[in-house]
Amino acid sequence: MQYHAFVIKYAEIGVKGKNRYIFEDALVKQLKRVLAKCDGSFNISKVAGRIYIEAEGFDFDETVSQLQTVFGVTGICPAVSIARDGENHLPDVDGVAKAVLDFIDGVYPNKNKTFKVKCRRVDKSYPVDSMEMAAELGARILNAFPEMKVDVHDPEILINVELREKLNIFSEIIPGPGGMPIGTAGKAMLLLSGGIDSPVAGYMVAKRGVEIEAVYFNAPPYTSEKAKQKVIDLAGVIAKYTGKVKLHVINFTDIQMYIYEKCPHDELTIIMRRYMMRIADILAQKSGSMGLITGESIGQVASQTMQSLMCTGEVVTDIPVYRPLIAFDKQDIVDISYKIDAYETSILPYEDCCTIFVAKHPVTKPRTDIIRKHEENLVEKIDELMQTALDTDEVIEITR
Repeated sequence: MQYHAFVIKYAEIGVKGKNRYIFEDALVKQLKRVLAKCDGSFNISKVAGRIYIEAEGFDFDETVSQLQTVFGVTGICPAVSIARDGENHLPDVDGVAKAVLDFIDGVYPNKNKTFKVKCRRVDKSYPVDSMEMAAELGARILNAFPEMKVDVHDPEILINVELREKLNIFSEIIPGPGGMPIGTAGKAMLLLSGGIDSPVAGYMVAKRGVEIEAVYFNAPPYTSEKAKQKVIDLAGVIAKYTGKVKLHVINFTDIQMYIYEKCPHDELTIIMRRYMMRIADILAQKSGSMGLITGESIGQVASQTMQSLMCTGEVVTDIPVYRPLIAFDKQDIVDISYKIDAYETSILPYEDCCTIFVAKHPVTKPRTDIIRKHEENLVEKIDELMQTALDTDEVIEITR
């Protein structure tokens, strides 16, 4: 059976009221973006609460794989779509029945299955209503394929027949990622490391329609080019869903060494983290981002206790810090990392700048007033070092 259309389903977008068209248009834009990567020709149309894709000369698996990266899509329905005739008429009952029987014969070689027909007559001028059409089609299916049986409660095959601007027939709903289309909820700056958590955090916020920029704190020679490439690859995982990610690579070595020289070693991670947050905050506000995103989860490591999170978050005052993984267990995060194909990259054995300078016994309940006092040891050079780090920002545009 050669499908030549897809019916695209969405969920939350449908309850957006008068603003729904904005979200639908954003969804169509993202669908066009991913389909441009596929072989074949595609025509996307948006009609009365439905998005259709007509396709020719395409690879089915490739196309579905790309559609599954579009936030906002909850279901991808491979379909047969039949246009109206020259007089603007939909097929009559016999024509609909023939199309449905051909569909079943082509899609299901094994007919020993239970089924239900669900008909939706959107075009109210059609002379047969939905219930009558469903009953008639069910009878014709039983007559044509006697090994099939009706089950209205839990059928193996649910045959959807839509009488709209076209006749659409589909039975499979391939899950999409859900969420909201990219570009409908502003921009945020992701603190991206080479670990498991931060790419998942970026993915989750992007799923709500947020455009992602990212910042990576590099520490050569203590971190290698392979560690940097690992982060670039992880940004590419996010870009697969968002289309692009602008990655800022900040050279953090001199700042780290200065903190290492001037501050208590059990506070190194907290103080370094505070300066990362300060730099990310500056980059975020320059880029028009409306918040920072981190992959922190309560209690996962010493720098993520409640006291530590309060201490590191304190330095960001004008925009919020989004922590989408805050109450997740590690396995929850790993599961999502696997799902988005980030896990194997995240576990590559290349150290990032935080792990290099972790103290043997890091403070777990830092007091903000004490941390501030110890940061006074840095006043001689820290502003200059931060400015140098910002001035030498390496920006990498990653597109997928």
